Amino acid sequence: MLVVDEHGDIKFAAGLGTDLVVAQALAGVWRNRASAPIKRLFALPDEAYGYSAAALVTEQGGCFLIFSGDADELTEFIAAVDCAADIFRHFITNPYEAMNIVDSRGHVLYMSPIHERSIGLKRGGGIGLPVRGVIENTRLQEVVISGKPEIGEIHEANGVTRIVSRVPIFDRQKNLVAAIGQVMFKGPQAIPQAIQDISNELARVRQERDFYKRELSGIRNRSHGLDQIVGSSKAIKILKQDILRVAPLDVPVLLVGESGTGKELVAHALHLLGPRGDKPLTLINAAAMPATLVEAELFGYEGGAFTGADKRGRKGKFELSDSSSLFLDEIGDMPMEMQVKLLRVLQDGSFQRVGGDRLMRSDFRLISASNRDFRKMIDENTFRLDLFYRISAVTLHLPPLRDRLEDIPELAEAFLKAFAERHRVAKKSVDDAVIRYLQSCRWPGNVRQLQHALERAAIFSDDSKLSIESFGGLETMSGSDPAVGYPPLQAASNAALSDVREAKQRVELQLIADAMERTGGNKKRVAEELGISRSYLYKQLRLLEGGREQTGLRSR
Repeated sequence: MLVVDEHGDIKFAAGLGTDLVVAQALAGVWRNRASAPIKRLFALPDEAYGYSAAALVTEQGGCFLIFSGDADELTEFIAAVDCAADIFRHFITNPYEAMNIVDSRGHVLYMSPIHERSIGLKRGGGIGLPVRGVIENTRLQEVVISGKPEIGEIHEANGVTRIVSRVPIFDRQKNLVAAIGQVMFKGPQAIPQAIQDISNELARVRQERDFYKRELSGIRNRSHGLDQIVGSSKAIKILKQDILRVAPLDVPVLLVGESGTGKELVAHALHLLGPRGDKPLTLINAAAMPATLVEAELFGYEGGAFTGADKRGRKGKFELSDSSSLFLDEIGDMPMEMQVKLLRVLQDGSFQRVGGDRLMRSDFRLISASNRDFRKMIDENTFRLDLFYRISAVTLHLPPLRDRLEDIPELAEAFLKAFAERHRVAKKSVDDAVIRYLQSCRWPGNVRQLQHALERAAIFSDDSKLSIESFGGLETMSGSDPAVGYPPLQAASNAALSDVREAKQRVELQLIADAMERTGGNKKRVAEELGISRSYLYKQLRLLEGGREQTGLRSR
């Protein structure tokens, strides 16, 4: 301390005030007070740089409290910055980030005047009170407890959205002594609009969250996908019972059945009922991808791994399926070289991206499906026996439609209802005569073909009730008239055909021949109409053309 009279003579000195350099510096400040008024807080000039002083000035003299800047950041700041007091005043009172301070108990020590006015408090009216009872929706007490800052948070109070930051304050011994909350009340012109945009976006996100919560609740309250498998026949009841037994077990499942029997629906039911049902199911159709892209699709690739590859790289289906399930449809059409790589992934869950050298792991449940004869493929060395054992820990056989004809009334009702809802049209119906007709038809495309037939009839029928004529072109179980225009397939050894498989294949080839003639050779329409995959259609067309060459016939 240093005390001087009105002339600058020292009347009392103690501590740093007895230092000659400090005393001379303060004497110079006192003499120049007329031209440079003494501030309440200032840094000492010249040789006394590094010291600061707090001043109390009267007409009779001045009292100075002197601080050394050598060991304390605060005094160093005061010593280095002449306008330190103005800076402190700015932080305390500025309207852009009004400051509120609470102690280690969460009680108010200080509130910025602008904040007090905004909540209707008199000056100092909140001091000493718990902050929770003073500031609506505040979290300063949580920051005091956790010691963790919250920066740039949204704060809503009195119907107004503002940006806040909450910071804990520690002493030199690392003890939490206070917390500071800064609220942005005013700012540049763009800031209020930005805050309003954030508020609007937050409201939209909350609406979407509430919507998805309701949807998720509805999904969980349903029969977890079993309600999508329509039918009450004995075959379907057994299938649903098997799904309920197998779904909770985290084992690979192989779905075997003809095209159009609903293998994807069963895969969804297995996933939703299983332990990974809270994650989305990943689907991939091995037959729908070129052989050159199967590896990149399954394993993913690093940036620039091949021509045309995304520079940022891409995650593969294995990576996306981590902690979830992967439905690999038409696995029987997977190339032999990919079967080897798939087997390696199934053994320990490890793989590498195409063009990468980093070993990655994925924990997924495999659900695979095929309409192929695995025994025949294994005998012909087109499918690996060890891979078959890996994917078929449990095998579920899906019944064809011809083995569950009693389900056709339920299926027709479900398909027509879904069609009407999807296209927002009046629902059409079918009577018993139409049901009996549909039950007498051949359904090589199974449930999928039945669905397409019903939807096509609903589109082209003008009546509210579908008639048998609405389904023109369907073959019945007892046979139908030969197709017009597209030559039927004849075989030299027709009389000798006794094998059931050969007979079944001939029926399929004849159906394809009829459809090709009816659609003018449009393969996409033929595949959709018959409910078969494009790859399977191409294979059957090759057999069809081969049969024609043997009998000397040619398609028109």
